[in-house]
Amino acid sequence: MKKYTPTLLVLTALIGAFVGFYIADIKQQTIILPTHINKVDELMELVHRCYVDSLQMDEIIEKTMPKILTELDPHSTYIPAKDLEATNADLKSSFSGIGIRFLIEEDTVHITDIIRGGPSEQVGLMPGDRIITINDTTFVGSGICTNDAAMSKLKGPGGTSVKLGIKRWGEKELLHFNIVRGEIPVQSIEAAYLIDNKWGYIQVDKFAENTYAEFIINLARMSILNCEGVILDLRGNGGGYMGVAIQMANEFLKKGDMIVYTEGVHQPRSIDYANGHGRFKSTPLVILTDETSASASEILAGTVQDNDRGTIIGRRTFGKGLVQQPFEFMDGSAVRLTIARYYTPSGRCIQKPYTKGDDEEYAMDIVHRYERGEFFSQDSIHQNDSIVYKTRLGRPVYGGGGIMPDIFVSSDTSDISSYFSQAASKGLIRQYTFRYSDVHRPELSAFKTYEKMLDHLKSNNLVEDFVQFASTKGLKPRYWQIERSRKRIEQSLYANIIYNSLGMLEHVKYINTFDPTVIKAVEVLEKGEAFPKKPTKE
Repeated sequence: MKKYTPTLLVLTALIGAFVGFYIADIKQQTIILPTHINKVDELMELVHRCYVDSLQMDEIIEKTMPKILTELDPHSTYIPAKDLEATNADLKSSFSGIGIRFLIEEDTVHITDIIRGGPSEQVGLMPGDRIITINDTTFVGSGICTNDAAMSKLKGPGGTSVKLGIKRWGEKELLHFNIVRGEIPVQSIEAAYLIDNKWGYIQVDKFAENTYAEFIINLARMSILNCEGVILDLRGNGGGYMGVAIQMANEFLKKGDMIVYTEGVHQPRSIDYANGHGRFKSTPLVILTDETSASASEILAGTVQDNDRGTIIGRRTFGKGLVQQPFEFMDGSAVRLTIARYYTPSGRCIQKPYTKGDDEEYAMDIVHRYERGEFFSQDSIHQNDSIVYKTRLGRPVYGGGGIMPDIFVSSDTSDISSYFSQAASKGLIRQYTFRYSDVHRPELSAFKTYEKMLDHLKSNNLVEDFVQFASTKGLKPRYWQIERSRKRIEQSLYANIIYNSLGMLEHVKYINTFDPTVIKAVEVLEKGEAFPKKPTKE
């Protein structure tokens, strides 16, 4: 989960985030493909009729399709019919289920959160409940209780029911609940609030079907509270629907401002302009980015930067400037084929270089950035200075590899010791905080804000308690390293417990109190420097 523990497992997080970039910049119109005889079809027919051994042609075709697309670009992908629904679900506005969030600990499903208004809340399920049986069949134990198995059993068509046997603290017997599945909204904005009672902070996780509506609702709420400026956090946002990014950009731009244009060999240039109906055209704006901000995130950041409409703070974005169109086959499978490149208003394409057929090297680009120090020093960024464009005010910006922020904020790892790294990579921080939250749930439930809970947590020696727990799991104490990382360990423990007990919003509020990028954004807004200035001539 994004920002679950601050700045840990950098490489793992980046590689994990890369997976999400394959759903980026998707056009929402799907085209059904006709069938044409061609050389590939002829080869398949020849193999089918003449090959020495009997073959499962369907399996060969399923394996061949992805290989063909890898010869094009890193973002053209094939989706088998069995995976299409799950692949599309993340960008839908809702799904059918029982309305819970859960973790699997000790081969048991632990409910961590109940979605408000969902079927589980209505029947009385609670955070901390353990699912022991599903439809009267035991669902615990290694090899039985897996994330995929739990999802498949708990999700299902709306109106159908599932029976759960629940173990709850303080109850000797299992509690049984019959839950009728319903439509559960998929939120892409789980954290939106006012910092210092005047700066609106909105964290956008993806650009999905319902994101624009969520965005407008949150902006309206903040306006009522006299919001004086907006911090739009796109860090970790791997993209989604291009049209949603255009809608959001429109809220901040004047009529006639270019937002983005797309063009390809078979796609004539198509330009999107702001219509002038945006309600926040004069509101100070700061956008936060990092190396996992991709595609639709880069469209929004790029148009704000090129129109000199706001300030970009953080680190260089991923660098995806390709647009995919979904095409469905009659058997239910699909391809997402790159049909165009998109360009920011200054004319730059921010797609980073790639070699056709070498997806592995492309995927490793973020790791290479980390290894050469780009996350820690702006001077380490390999930017093609020969591809120079100008913003409306004449500020230089560069193409060919992501959006460079106006203000660079490094990733501070000075207090990360090998002890902390091992504690995080072995999952010990997560295990400890989950158990702590579970055991202390009655007392933690009395706190409704992170501030109150934090006061309580600081009165306990959690670091020492964690060190003892970690030693029972094979991580021996190294006290000088523990002291070096003490603050980071404390912050990670507190953040996880706050999330487990109070949810994402309070978790993000706490994280942002020491997040250097958010702190810099507030500083820029406080100084009235969110609107870029025309460069002075030397």
